[in-house]
Amino acid sequence: MTNDQTIVALATPNGTGAIGIIRLSGPEAITIANGVFKGKDLTKQASHTIHFGGIADGDIVLDEVLVSLFVAPRSYTRENVVEISCHGSAYIIESIIKLLIKKGARSAKAGEFTLRAFLNGQLDLSQAEAVADLIASNSKASQQVALNQLRGGFSNQLQVLRDQLVQFASLIELELDFAEEDVEFANRDQLKKLINEINKVIGNLIRSFELGNAIKQGVNTVIAGRPNAGKSTLLNALLNEERAIVSHIPGTTRDTIEEVLNINGINFRLIDTAGIREATDAIEQIGVQRTMEKISQSALLIYLFDAEQITGEELQQDIESLQKPGINMLVVANKSDLPEQASKLSNLRTSGFSDFLSISAKEKLHIDELKNKIYSSAIKDQLTGDETLVTNIRHLEALQKTEEALIRVLSGMDEVTSDFLAMDIKQALHYLGEITGAVTTDDLLENIFSKFCIGK
Repeated sequence: MTNDQTIVALATPNGTGAIGIIRLSGPEAITIANGVFKGKDLTKQASHTIHFGGIADGDIVLDEVLVSLFVAPRSYTRENVVEISCHGSAYIIESIIKLLIKKGARSAKAGEFTLRAFLNGQLDLSQAEAVADLIASNSKASQQVALNQLRGGFSNQLQVLRDQLVQFASLIELELDFAEEDVEFANRDQLKKLINEINKVIGNLIRSFELGNAIKQGVNTVIAGRPNAGKSTLLNALLNEERAIVSHIPGTTRDTIEEVLNINGINFRLIDTAGIREATDAIEQIGVQRTMEKISQSALLIYLFDAEQITGEELQQDIESLQKPGINMLVVANKSDLPEQASKLSNLRTSGFSDFLSISAKEKLHIDELKNKIYSSAIKDQLTGDETLVTNIRHLEALQKTEEALIRVLSGMDEVTSDFLAMDIKQALHYLGEITGAVTTDDLLENIFSKFCIGK
């Protein structure tokens, strides 16, 4: 990969707007911009300054613009960077970019600005991926997690682990140089202690993925129950809008309805489903099948029931049939505003079944309490604001491979020779290095940065 070319792209979204920002990066960025700028000589201006003038193709002025200068290495990419703020006409933007290409720049590939920031040492690979996560963040929590990673919280933690492993790896390598003299430089007890400590940290990071991924992607939350339990009414109550059609006729909801609910900065992807029962026609049967599919794909299941329409035995059967490994379930009794419900719910509690929340979706009673339970069941007091969370499947897989390599070191500590120990430690270092980019391949980089937007 080479950085000797100057690249150009639109850094703001496509479409007509008040302002468009065109970004140049590379050794000739300032020279190329200066060649089309009518105003001050940009090559003689200081870094981090803004200049007003025109962009002209010969004698034809295309637009009046503001030009921002970032002189290497004090820029996002550590190269010369120029940002041209022009009017947001698609025609003007296209004309300026074509002019800059004619003057020597080339169109940037997806993520190429951030790729150059990585290659030039401005960011490590996990920080570069956090840039994409930050752009895609759609909740307060996902923004905070991405920002923490961008600031190097995850990288710093990994670097400490790598430094400790490198120290022991070097001692074991030294033993290999003196193999004939049977000299031991690396204290095996200290190495065991270190690996156990590292694996504890790695284990915590691996376990954090469930929460980190939920914050990044949102928590799939299914509302399920028998027909007429009030599932659509509950969806409307949680969203505080009339999103789903509500009817007293059983089986009204025949397909899933999906909406996003934000609770304390976390997005919950609410899915209202068809009632679970023996279908009366082929269309309803498809709806019930989709309900079961959505439940199997969910992280959180809200099982809603109407105590007037279900016995304690039926309730228990429903719950047992719907409970799946890895899915949190909230059991919620609806229509608690109706007088006849009180004795039914009381009987359920006295019969030993008390692990449910009573609400009235229609009257919006205890909806805030339900929202708190939805939030706590997904987050489980794990989110404090300063912890490191793994949100990237690539990072998760690398951590799992690191853990496996270190387990091999522990199991072979007293049985294998130093050269095999060195090999497993090197494997662990390799996988940790893949996360931050200390170990990379062109294919890996292309795969990561191709997912970025053009201009970033």
